[in-house]
Amino acid sequence: MSQNAHKYSLTVRIFIGMIAGIIIGVLLQLVFDDSGDLRFSIFGYSFSTYNILVDGIFSTLGQIFIASLKMLVVPLVFVSLICGTSSLTEPSKLGRLGAKSIGLYIFTTAIAISLAIGLGLLVAPGANVEAATDVTYTAKEAPSLSHVIIDMFPTNPVNAMAEGKMLQIIIFAVLLGIAMAMCGEAGKRVANFFEDINTVIMRLVTIIMNLAPYGVFVLMAKLFATIGADMLGSLTTYFLLVLGVLVLHALVTYSVLLKVFTGLNPLILFEKMRDAAQFAFTTSSSSATLPVTMETARNKLGIGKSVSSFTLPLGSTINMDGTAIMQGVATVFIAQVYAVDLTLSDYLMVVLTATLASVGTAGVPGVGLIMLAMVLQQVNLPVEGIGLIIGVDRLLDMTRTAVNITGDCTVACIIAKSENELDEACFNDINAGRREEDIDLEHFDRNS
Repeated sequence: MSQNAHKYSLTVRIFIGMIAGIIIGVLLQLVFDDSGDLRFSIFGYSFSTYNILVDGIFSTLGQIFIASLKMLVVPLVFVSLICGTSSLTEPSKLGRLGAKSIGLYIFTTAIAISLAIGLGLLVAPGANVEAATDVTYTAKEAPSLSHVIIDMFPTNPVNAMAEGKMLQIIIFAVLLGIAMAMCGEAGKRVANFFEDINTVIMRLVTIIMNLAPYGVFVLMAKLFATIGADMLGSLTTYFLLVLGVLVLHALVTYSVLLKVFTGLNPLILFEKMRDAAQFAFTTSSSSATLPVTMETARNKLGIGKSVSSFTLPLGSTINMDGTAIMQGVATVFIAQVYAVDLTLSDYLMVVLTATLASVGTAGVPGVGLIMLAMVLQQVNLPVEGIGLIIGVDRLLDMTRTAVNITGDCTVACIIAKSENELDEACFNDINAGRREEDIDLEHFDRNS
């Protein structure tokens, strides 16, 4: 097989899996009715072919794939952060990385929601939509900002890892890495141990990535077999507006920032982000996609270990540009549907609240709706209005997750460039990272 074929094999397989899953899901909706027609009986028990395929095989395999990705997140973040932090020769560098990362993430989030509100007011997606009287939505209580800050610091690191509390894991790993860097020879011996673990974990990431086309197939088949096309009727303008702002933010905002701060070609970044974006789109989870994002950043974009180990896990937790865009458009949409006139100060409050709320938004599917309830409450809009958009939010959640992880890597490139931790030759090499993504599992032992 040619080198070019090797390079694109994983990308092509994932894309084929995605398209095949969509087609199978749509066909299942056309062939079977709501009751799951084409039933059969075995030993007196009745079975629905539709339920066996969708709720049985597709759902089970899809959840196994998601669980496999999530399995890697905590050990990957913990070990890579320790390795990156313990290798820092300048203690001040960690402070610079933190300040730059948080500052850029908040800056891009503020741009995202401002753009969403501005275009929402211009397009007016809710002007001709009537609020349904039977629409309900029970909002979960959103955490306060003070609670988010307090909850960043772990009282039990082991419990934080067991529950997947990323901010607590990040802080503990950073502190442990700093302590290792200050312990001389003892710290170096422990660091070497974690470096070996990190090598094994990254190889495990590669194995999971080779199984991605099958996971993508069952996830997309399950989604499109259950989602109804009729729900897009009255929400077409809202759906297309959110989708348009997401694409605009990814292609324009990130391109401008990357070009201005680094001089790098944004098209190369988008090309190399394809695999990670496809993972993000199908999983709807920044956290589940993190192993793939980190592999892409290190092996394809040339981002140094100390930067990628710190910036990307932090970004998967606090960088929620896509979620902020949904919140901005949804706020305008719901205000228009319920004929509530929001003032300039109200919109400024939405920008501030959504930007700060992104810090407390976990990188898991659907959590944006919880934070939207918090935003709506700040400007006295009915939380029940979330029920109007919840039907199409699953598809939008997939897209905004892809935007989020693209933003993570854009910021990581900018920070790596400023810290002289970016291998520009690797970034500009379109073939970089090809060998790691195309391991032949049948000959895995021989190649390793």
